Amino acid sequence: MELNVNGRVVHAEVDGRMPLLWVLRDVLGMTGTKFGCGVAACGACTVRIDAQAVRSCVVPVSAVAGKRIQTIEGLGAPGKPHALQAAWIAEQVPQCGYCQSGMLMAAAALLEKKPKPTDADIDEAMTNLCRCGTYQRVRAAIKRAAGVKA
Repeated sequence: MELNVNGRVVHAEVDGRMPLLWVLRDVLGMTGTKFGCGVAACGACTVRIDAQAVRSCVVPVSAVAGKRIQTIEGLGAPGKPHALQAAWIAEQVPQCGYCQSGMLMAAAALLEKKPKPTDADIDEAMTNLCRCGTYQRVRAAIKRAAGVKA
């Protein structure tokens, strides 16, 4: 199967029913996307498919053939972080960090749709779970990246 991941075409010999999460992690070695719950509830596995935030643990890889897949590895570059990654650091968002790649991908999809999000926009888009409870820092970081006063 041919996939477009982070702007590169890659080939994966897998059963089309295999969840995208496991293709990314186990076949392509891209371990930034995390397994959390396996039922699309927590958001640790969030990636962007054609710019939309999607929970990769429940998406069969056959459903994303021909679509643009972006993982956390493709969000920024070494030495040149994405505005959200820089804001995450400035606002000291992560504690344990496990949910952060999914949070960042959901936030990137939000900012693409709504470059100047309100608190209500953020609340609606950010449904990822964080055991550490850094939701206020997440909100501040999204606003910082968008250039919106907190």
